[in-house]
Amino acid sequence: MAEIQIKNVAKNFGGYQALHDIDLTISDQEFMVLLGASGCGKTTLLRIVAGLETATTGEVWINGRRVDHLPPKERGIAMVFQNYAVFPHLTVFENIGFGLRMQKMPNDEVKRRVERCASLMHIEQLLKRYSGELSGGQRQRVAVARALAMEPDVILMDEPLSNLDALLRLEMRAELKGVLADSKTTAIYVTHDQVEAMSLADRISVMHQGRIVQAASPIEVYRNPAAEFVAGFIGNPPMNFLRAEAAGAGKWSVAGQTVDGPAASGPLQYAIRPEDLRLSDQGLPARVKLVEPLGAHLQVTCDVDGTAIRAVLDSDLTLKPGDAIHLAPQPDRVRWFDPNTTKAVQ
Repeated sequence: MAEIQIKNVAKNFGGYQALHDIDLTISDQEFMVLLGASGCGKTTLLRIVAGLETATTGEVWINGRRVDHLPPKERGIAMVFQNYAVFPHLTVFENIGFGLRMQKMPNDEVKRRVERCASLMHIEQLLKRYSGELSGGQRQRVAVARALAMEPDVILMDEPLSNLDALLRLEMRAELKGVLADSKTTAIYVTHDQVEAMSLADRISVMHQGRIVQAASPIEVYRNPAAEFVAGFIGNPPMNFLRAEAAGAGKWSVAGQTVDGPAASGPLQYAIRPEDLRLSDQGLPARVKLVEPLGAHLQVTCDVDGTAIRAVLDSDLTLKPGDAIHLAPQPDRVRWFDPNTTKAVQ
């Protein structure tokens, strides 16, 4: 079992508070993604779990054992970094088996593990080549295979695909989750790429300014963001926001239209994703500002009551700047936020 418990972890760098009382439990064999913009604290948190940084306060537990006082080599972890960190003067076989050799493991066990992990990563045909002769994608596969060969309780990954081109990232994403599931390893994966997070994660922890704003399944984070930051960060294009004024019990005025909403005091933020808007005879009155054909759909930027919002519409529609249209939100996809707390209102 490789459950990870992060208990009240905070990190202060001089006068800068990088992490604020992080509480997070990661289940055995779960693929957890830490998602956020640069500087949000995700890599600092990963390094604290790894033992490469020391928490100012708090505890880290792995397998029911407190490890925050232990060096990295005694925590049962392996890491994969953004820059591959493979040795160009060693063969692929020697790179994958490097950590095993350092542990004085018998040759036959080294061979078994290296060949198994090379097969998992589809690089078994490259074992005799020097890593300096490999492409970036192949070197990253070597780095992952080397980590898996250690048969760790936990594997930690810090933006491991960010140096690859788009096609290779897509290919590696498709393989990585399956490989880790087969290896029965608990994983923490750091990225700023929301598509990567959505496609890989069992759960996503969205981080902002040193705090976890929401930890939930990808679809829950997408459909039911717990805060305005999550709603605006997840999605491409992100969620639209319009001001809503109270117009009676459970009624709200949005862009001059009366809509049903929560029983709360106003004003509130009315939020809807661009793909949940449809062209209609009724709905939010809008004027087209920009039309962007994107193959399977149109991305249309409109002015709604002085606010720019985006809609993702059918590609066969004929629209041009200046057109007056109505956008009808899918009612069950509307979300509401308190502008004072920025948290979701149910």
